[in-house]
Amino acid sequence: MTTVSMTQARHEFSDLANRVIFTGETILIKKNGKVAFALVPSKDVEILQALEDRFDLEEALEALKELGSVSLGDFKKQLGL
Repeated sequence: MTTVSMTQARHEFSDLANRVIFTGETILIKKNGKVAFALVPSKDVEILQALEDRFDLEEALEALKELGSVSLGDFKKQLGL
């Protein structure tokens, strides 16, 4: 994993982007000496999104087990939909 300053990233953006695209490298971008964001391959973003979706689903399923939970069908009936 490579770390570069915001200034360097601005000057070398095309090269950095190509490194991410063609080699799968992750590039960390620093601003004021701290990592502010990263350039990551799109496949990594897809993996992160899938994990996030999985966690959201698990939380939703747990919430349905709580007392007072209402099914979507019942909720729609309560709203008159």
